[in-house]
Amino acid sequence: QVQPAESGAGLVQAGGSRRLSCAASGRPRSIYTLGWFRQAPGQERAFVASVSRNTGTTYYADSVKGRFTISREDSGNTVFLQMNSLKPEDTAIYYCATIDGACTRISCRDWRLYRNWDQGTQVTVSS
Repeated sequence: QVQPAESGAGLVQAGGSRRLSCAASGRPRSIYTLGWFRQAPGQERAFVASVSRNTGTTYYADSVKGRFTISREDSGNTVFLQMNSLKPEDTAIYYCATIDGACTRISCRDWRLYRNWDQGTQVTVSS
């Protein structure tokens, strides 16, 4: 079972950067997907980005494309979300979670397929 552990919370000014990391503990399967989601107050949970642990295939939400980069360590067990050019609308609680297997461009965006959700970390972007 993969249990993510996330770090990187904090307050940052608009235009700044923040890096989140999520370390999968336990004994993950050789093929899985790790995704980042976020939830702002009063809004639904939204897909941010995902990466395949074995192939490195990445997907991004349109709202973060070009500003955020998801990457993984060579071991594949730690994943990073580098967030640049942050905007106040990026303020949210960020969650990482996993899918035990591969997913497609469409299914990777579906939070209902993910398991092992972490407790989330607050990222606040001030204007």
